[in-house]
Amino acid sequence: MSTQADHGHELVPRPEQTPDALRAALAVVAPGRLPEMQQTKEEAFAKALEWQSLSPVHSWALAWARDIEIARRPDLAARHSRAKDNLEHENADVARDALRELSAVLDEAVKAVHT
Repeated sequence: MSTQADHGHELVPRPEQTPDALRAALAVVAPGRLPEMQQTKEEAFAKALEWQSLSPVHSWALAWARDIEIARRPDLAARHSRAKDNLEHENADVARDALRELSAVLDEAVKAVHT
């Protein structure tokens, strides 16, 4: 597990971006998503073989590292949930703000896993 900046309470340390470490972290923060992770992993590895490129595997690891970053940090998880809940709000301004906030949460999570 790597070190990270203090963001308040974190459910698990930030995992390394390896399949085993990501799976172990997901098993703690969002165990219901394990079947989805396995399915997308299989798809990424199949594409990697087909394309003769590790790009799909790198993309898979980054996407799961991002999602785990959100789930392991209650502050980000709450912002993410609120934004998703308001994406289809009847008030267009609320929906627009939710889209901006969702984008900001995803950007923050990606930046955190790249440090």
